[in-house]
Amino acid sequence: MAAGSRSSWSAVPEGQRRLRLRFSKEGKIRFTSHRDVARMWERAFRRSRLPMAYSQGFAPHPLVSFGLALPTGCESLGEYLDVRLDVPGAGETPVAELPEALSPLLPEGIDVQAAAFVPEAEGSLQQEVASCDWVLEVLGVPDGELQERVEQVLSAPTLEVRRQRKGRQVKDDIRPAIRTLVVTEPGGHLRAELATHPRGVRPADLVAALGTGAVPGWAQRTHQWIERDGARFEPLTVSGPVTATAATQHARSTFLNVRDGSQPVPGGAPAGRGGGR
Repeated sequence: MAAGSRSSWSAVPEGQRRLRLRFSKEGKIRFTSHRDVARMWERAFRRSRLPMAYSQGFAPHPLVSFGLALPTGCESLGEYLDVRLDVPGAGETPVAELPEALSPLLPEGIDVQAAAFVPEAEGSLQQEVASCDWVLEVLGVPDGELQERVEQVLSAPTLEVRRQRKGRQVKDDIRPAIRTLVVTEPGGHLRAELATHPRGVRPADLVAALGTGAVPGWAQRTHQWIERDGARFEPLTVSGPVTATAATQHARSTFLNVRDGSQPVPGGAPAGRGGGR
């Protein structure tokens, strides 16, 4: 599904609304690519009869903007998308009922967890999310040696890995993006927090940085964090509010430093950042 362009989202016709959805992606569906998942959502929206807003031009498409792409093969407890809805119509499904209404229209393994209208002042998901938490499995490295390699990664001033970008291999220093990295239990289980700006790091990149013999196993994104004025919060919680006004009030009451209006570009580490949640 083609995502809405920046211009499509900045010039909002009167009456249109911005709906944010949170969903999980677990099980066999993790091997489905981001693009194919987008197509699944497009079909689900058509069947849902939601009053979708469409782009202008020769080939109109639904105005949908996805968050950070999840690497194929990885699971997630919380993915996000924003969809533009047209003016309300008679018989429209209440927002609180949308998770239950949309989940049966999607493949097994994708479950809609929450829905809420968000203020227009909110930035795009890809701009706003500053870091992600991951739990992952590393194969091919004994437990004692894995701890040593983790310590070496954290103490390294730079950490270059080879990555594919636009059809060619490049070297990237991923060390600035590794905020935390902890061995959580035997069997190669790690927990990591990885920054998304200026360039994101995939679990496979992190495992490659652990050295010879390290092979990526199962990986799951557990949280995505927005950072604003010293506070951190998820784009939408499972029990989140359902209106734009309530969303703003919720943020201001729960995170006292959150302001209305435009937001600074995220990326600075908040005070008190640690390994556990």
